This record gives sequence, structure tokens and C-alpha cells, in this order.
Amino acid sequence: DIGNDEQLYECPMCSLTCTNIQILQEHVDLHLEENSFSEGGNIRDLELAQWLQTEEDNRQRSEEEKREREEFKKLQRQYGLDNSGGYKQQFLKSMEREVDRGKMQPFEYHKRKADMMECLAFGIDDGKTKTSGVIEALCKYYENENKDVRHVWLSTGVDHFHSSLGDRGWGCGYRNFQMLLSSLLQNSSYNDCLRDTMLIPSIPKIQSMIEDAWREGFDPHGASHFNNRLHGSKAWIGACEIYSLLTSLRIKCQIIDFHKPTGPMGTHPRLFEWVLRYYSTDDRGGAKVVCTSKPPIYLQHQGHSRTIVGIEEKKNKTLCLLLFDPGCPSQEMQKLLKQNSDGTSLRLLRKFVGSLKEKQYQIVAADGILSLEEKAARCHASRVLTSEKIP
Repeated sequence: DIGNDEQLYECPMCSLTCTNIQILQEHVDLHLEENSFSEGGNIRDLELAQWLQTEEDNRQRSEEEKREREEFKKLQRQYGLDNSGGYKQQFLKSMEREVDRGKMQPFEYHKRKADMMECLAFGIDDGKTKTSGVIEALCKYYENENKDVRHVWLSTGVDHFHSSLGDRGWGCGYRNFQMLLSSLLQNSSYNDCLRDTMLIPSIPKIQSMIEDAWREGFDPHGASHFNNRLHGSKAWIGACEIYSLLTSLRIKCQIIDFHKPTGPMGTHPRLFEWVLRYYSTDDRGGAKVVCTSKPPIYLQHQGHSRTIVGIEEKKNKTLCLLLFDPGCPSQEMQKLLKQNSDGTSLRLLRKFVGSLKEKQYQIVAADGILSLEEKAARCHASRVLTSEKIP
């Protein structure tokens, strides 16, 4: 019990009452120590949380950078820009694998290697993936076809070239250029501008020819994408490289960009209409089969390119493109030389509107030759090269 005359001391931090000031002081000091410890603990917890968050941010950033590097390397490999070698190296490695699997005899390996080295030394294609005479066979077939084709327009003669051991997976652009060039070489109108290119060049030679066009000043923006070097790589090429190469040879051509679908279900009917106008300017009095003087057309979309060699108009007015695909082997193309009466082999070539549903297509169409002055003007213009867009 506390006497009435004793003084009481109340703790300012809790409800405790003391009769001794020293005891109260010790009691308050304990409060202060507890508060100090608690605040320090909160600070340490905050610092720990901040450190953990920083570590997590650094980890996520590191993983993102790693993914970006891997994606970049993947794109480099995909587009042949990873310094893994070019046509020659791939050809040799592919044959070595064939030998290891027992699919090729060593003597055949050495013979094919010697043949390849000779062709590369002269810069000419070995012709082993070439099929000739398909356009002529198509002309004969359509003349006797009486089912559903109302009109058909065909380009001038074109040799088909397919990808080989040396360019499988990346050589479609080069093979389509070979197809186009094979047609131009059969047309005497182009003799003057092609007098230095009388034989079909090999893929490494085509790469060097594109580099020559870049050195002349064609498409510096596109050249920078490849670091101004194609030879010895497996780099994919597209419509701009074909345009630059043709123009450097003084061949008049244009790029048409079908940059978005113009029909239902993502289709491109205006592409078909453009091709029809291109070929039908050579119409000869409404004949059913028109073997035109027009060269074939280079057709590009994301990841692949093909060659348009003609177009059908059905009796119901629908249109059908005829395409040479570098991915189609010679054994299949040979079937077109012995066309059955039912035309089943034409399934290799036919593409209806509903079959072409990529987001964007580009075509390169050659038609005529350029004077030296016109070539120089196009070289200057290609420094800001843009394709014509079909609205």
C-alpha cells in the first residue's frame, strides 16, 4: 500500500506508476531501447527487401539480355549471317554426312568435290539441278486441254533450278534469279546487257555480282544490312537485292509491293490481277494459249521466294498462278515434261487466290533494257529505294 504523502511518478509511455524516480528512469530507458531496436529492425528489413528486389531486377535483366542474344544469334543463323560458311562449306559438309551414313561412296565424294571446285573457279552453275523445256511442254498441254481453262498466258522459256546440297535452306532467292536469267538469256533483246553473263552463274558468283552492284552505289541501306558482304555466307536475299542486281546489269525492272491483303480471308486478288495485266498485254487476238515474250516474275514473301511463269483464267473467271518453286526437286519437275492428259502434275505449279495468304508479297518484274543514263539515274534513286505499293 502507498501512503497518501508519497509522490507518484507516472511513465509517459505506458500506464505504469512508480514511487521512485530512479526506477521510473530505468523503466523509461527500457522503453527507449525497445523502440530503438524495433526501428533498427524495420530499417534492416527494408534494406533487405530493397536488396532482394535489386537482385531480382538484375536477374530478370540478365535473363532478358541472354534471350535477346540467343534470338539475335538465331536470326543470324536463319539468315546466314553467323559466319558459318557459305555454299562451298555447306556442300562439302553435306557430302561428308552422306559418306558417313553410307549414302555416298568416297570416290563419288571426291568426284563431286572436284566438279564443284571447277564450277566455282569459273563462276558457273553445274546445271545438276536444272530442268529445261517445261514451258514448251505446258504450251502443248494447254493446246489440248478442254476442261476448265479459258485462257492461259505463259512466259518465255524458263529453266527450273532447285536447291542443292550447298544451298538447301537458304538459296531460294539465288535459284529464282537463275530462273529469271535463264529466260533473259533466251531473249536476243538482252544480248547487249548480258554479254558478260552468257552462262548461268553459280550462287557464290551471284553473291559477288550483288556485291559489285552495291559497290556501284545501289541500295546502300540494304548493303549495310549484310555488312556489304554476301560472298562466303549463307545470307538470304530478297526482292531489293534482285532489283539491284538486275538494274546493275542494265535490265529495266520494278518492284511492286502488295503490302497488305486486298481480299477476304487475308488473300491478295490484286496480285493476281497485276500478273494478269502483265502477261495479257501480249494477248494475240484472244487465243486460248498465249506464249508471251514476257520474262517470268520474281515473287517474294517472308521466308521464301518463287518464280511466276504464267497465269490461267478459268471458264468461271477465277485466276490461277503458275509458279516454279526452287524447293521442288528435278524428279518432280521432270513429270511435267510428260504431262498426263488429266494434268495432275500441274498441281506442282498451280496456286489459286486462296493459296497465297502471307501478309505481304513483293514482285520484281523485268521488262526491257536501260541506257547508261537511265541506269545511273536508278542507281541514284536506289539510295532511297522504295517499292511501289499497291493500295
